[in-house]
Amino acid sequence: MANKNMKPVDVVIVGFGWTGAIMAKEMTEAGQRVVALERGVYRDTYPDGAYPKTINELEYQQRFKLFQNLNKSSFTFRRKTGDSAIPYRQIAMFKPGEGVGGAGLHWSGCHWRILPEELRMRSHYEERYGKNFIPKDMTLQDWGVSYEELEPYFDFAEKMMGTSGTAYRVGGKVVDESGNPFEADRSDNFPLPAQKEQYQAALFRKAAQQAGLHPFTLPSANAAAPYVNQYGCQMGPCTFCGFCSGYACYNYSKASPNVNIMPALRQSNLFELRSSCNVLRIELDSSRKKATGVTYVDINGDTVFQPASIVIASTFAYNNARLFLLSGIGKPYDPVSNTGAVGRNIAFQMMSTINAFFEPGKNINGFIGAGGNGVAVDDFNGDHMDHGPLGFVGGSPIWCNPSGSKPISGIAVPSGTPRWGRAWKQAVKDSYLNTMSFDVHGANMVYRDVYVDLDPNYKDAFGQPLLRFTFDWKDNDIRMSRYVTDQAVKIAHELKAREIKVTVKDFGAAPDLRSYQTTHWAGGVAMGTDPSTSVVNRYLQSWDVHNVFAVGSGVFAQGIGYNPTGAAVALTYWSARAIREQYLNDPRPLVQA
Repeated sequence: MANKNMKPVDVVIVGFGWTGAIMAKEMTEAGQRVVALERGVYRDTYPDGAYPKTINELEYQQRFKLFQNLNKSSFTFRRKTGDSAIPYRQIAMFKPGEGVGGAGLHWSGCHWRILPEELRMRSHYEERYGKNFIPKDMTLQDWGVSYEELEPYFDFAEKMMGTSGTAYRVGGKVVDESGNPFEADRSDNFPLPAQKEQYQAALFRKAAQQAGLHPFTLPSANAAAPYVNQYGCQMGPCTFCGFCSGYACYNYSKASPNVNIMPALRQSNLFELRSSCNVLRIELDSSRKKATGVTYVDINGDTVFQPASIVIASTFAYNNARLFLLSGIGKPYDPVSNTGAVGRNIAFQMMSTINAFFEPGKNINGFIGAGGNGVAVDDFNGDHMDHGPLGFVGGSPIWCNPSGSKPISGIAVPSGTPRWGRAWKQAVKDSYLNTMSFDVHGANMVYRDVYVDLDPNYKDAFGQPLLRFTFDWKDNDIRMSRYVTDQAVKIAHELKAREIKVTVKDFGAAPDLRSYQTTHWAGGVAMGTDPSTSVVNRYLQSWDVHNVFAVGSGVFAQGIGYNPTGAAVALTYWSARAIREQYLNDPRPLVQA
């Protein structure tokens, strides 16, 4: 029971990354009194991104200054039901953010939309390849919203983030053939032109063209020029310093909630942000059909009840599933009976990497970089190729994303190099300026026996169960990754490097928590049109408690090939518009089950 009660507010937001900040801005614009609760500490570009302290790889990227404190809360992992789950004690496989700005403060800036067919993946595959093409244990589902419905919100988000890029098609007309020819139609161009191209990205572009593919510049939320967004927030041009992912941008060039939304929110007397407040649960009334607010532990250790008319869960990826499970909202997923939806359809991403080593003197200058910038090909993403004879679902872009090689982590060496000693030092010396890399960054599908639930054995510092992942790689996704990697190798051969090193998963490979994969988790509170297989409806409203909404990649129905931020942000604006235009005047379920 709480020992402190706060005054009621209209909206309480749990988590203050990209989606929480957007919801706060949208709700205050609608005249709602908003309190945002962030479990991490207060952070901002100053002092957390102040030069020169911020370009400290040891503190920020090796000791994870901006990431979740696993001493207070973590997760447990196991491959299969029946295995013992063990806690994730050292950040490695993925890097959950914590603190004001969340993952939006330390992300790289890759700002993609989503492919239209990924929003209706089951329907699309069944229409093109037949109902028997999707494996029986693969739990694909449509999201319940179309690309056409989301397009205005993608456009608004790009203007909010000052995204740099080259549009291929606007209003149905091809405007620049150097853009991504596989991209869906756009209503407007990017607000800023594409960033300049680093040398290794230019090499990749040329090699991809020689391989008969369609390279284009990545859409990047790293500003190519000075910019002021629709909220009046200012950005400076990126200087390619190479310190994006894992850092707060000292140059105000990388879009973040702290740079692109907070300055505007601070002007509103309807908004209050409380950091170091760990939300324990969403409270429900006696009917269990309506939320009354949230209970949290504040920085002093007091247990506090914050009453609110609307609760918005905007925590990082899978954490919304944990919050719903702890609060008793929705039915927990049971993989045996295949019933319940909370914790279902968890997805990750599958990466492979190709290193190309050139003779000394090539001078790649890999220390020059911008987090979201680079060159990609989309020929093997989504359903851009004929999956019929390939026998797998999903796809992957291939991209050369020179984000800046760091002195501790960023030095690739050829195969067979010792891990220490004189030979290693010589290989580092020969390789640092003469190596480039590119990645296959693919979709991970969803399966009946991959899910999250509450761990029965391990608890956090507040005595609550940790979230337990039951997750394993599947042959479908490895088959996809190996196929696309083979295509990437063809690009590598065009580079005429002295050695090519390919890192790709073998069939039967176990998830390795010791090495970084990606931080792009999705699912757990999946959206959809059927309450038996989704937790929130097409407006991201809980099917079971209509004044609770969930935003973030946790609502994704399955994994996608692109980085998730663009889709998560557009969906948040879509949900916010539904709350403003439909829910506030007539609070109710916006979709009848």
